[in-house]
Amino acid sequence: MAKPPKPKRITIHDVAKDAEVSFSAVSKVLRNAYGVSDSLREKVTASIKKLGYTPSFSARGISGGRTFVIGVVFPDMRNPFFADILAGISSALERTTYQMVQGIVQHSTEGALVESMLGMHLDGLIIVGSVSTADKLSVLAAKIPLVAIGHHLADVTAFDTVNNDDFESGRLSVQHLVEQGYRKIGMLSLDTRNGSVIDQREAGYIAAMKAAGLTRYVDVVRVPQNLRQIQVAAGHMLEGNGKKEAVFCWTDYVALEVLSVAARARASVPDELGVVGHDNTLYCDLDQNALTSLDQSGEQLGQQATRLLVERIEGRQRAEHFLVHPRLVARGSTARISLIR
Repeated sequence: MAKPPKPKRITIHDVAKDAEVSFSAVSKVLRNAYGVSDSLREKVTASIKKLGYTPSFSARGISGGRTFVIGVVFPDMRNPFFADILAGISSALERTTYQMVQGIVQHSTEGALVESMLGMHLDGLIIVGSVSTADKLSVLAAKIPLVAIGHHLADVTAFDTVNNDDFESGRLSVQHLVEQGYRKIGMLSLDTRNGSVIDQREAGYIAAMKAAGLTRYVDVVRVPQNLRQIQVAAGHMLEGNGKKEAVFCWTDYVALEVLSVAARARASVPDELGVVGHDNTLYCDLDQNALTSLDQSGEQLGQQATRLLVERIEGRQRAEHFLVHPRLVARGSTARISLIR
């Protein structure tokens, strides 16, 4: 029995013919080139959808052309803040012809994962929370347009960065807690090889404690992002001579666990313990959490990183370093009823 013939692959020429435009016009729309009118974009897009045209990404990459695919590397997906960044990247890509592939470092290494993704002939790369040095990222940027989110490297010129003002986050958290009457304020930080973001938040916390005359209470406890170790560290901060009145956590993921540990220890929040998180993820606003948190707008970080990456792909070479200014969103976890001072 003869095999049925394979369906004909739709090409860019088919799209141009259906849309009644030139081959170059379709190419400009696919490249999101400057100067493409909305009417032309709509006409070509309608034909693409009608015909079911799919660009041959791998063939373009091998031939030296664009694939219109960018890669995004996350350290893991346990932190809900990364979902906000992903949403921002997705929304920024909606009006472009670029598609996205994701890689998660959690069960690999950043270097090995990046090398694997380079084999996909990507047009550009966004790395979130990189643990690589500026030199290593600069070497990578010589191979592919690159943007780093969550890595304070203001002096680099080979690639772009998008960051929160993490020093200000630490400062704002302490300022708010002091205003609420807390004095013995500790910080539950991250034990990590990439110290840029964490160092900035710790520095802001320490500076604000000193400014408030609370140097004697400065206590930075660093733990890996391991649930059991977070629980143990939080437990120690709620007991003994080093008992804290408030804790600033480097991320909401940790702060929510501190709330759980406090509940098990029957420590009243916020009267006996104030808790501040970071990232203002969607779980903060749930009534059972009511978590005060620093908002650095993950969606904005993702959107700006995507904008910068597309500009890099289009030819911009001058480095840009975008900084988001955080705001503190106060909720019940720090709304102390009685100020005992």
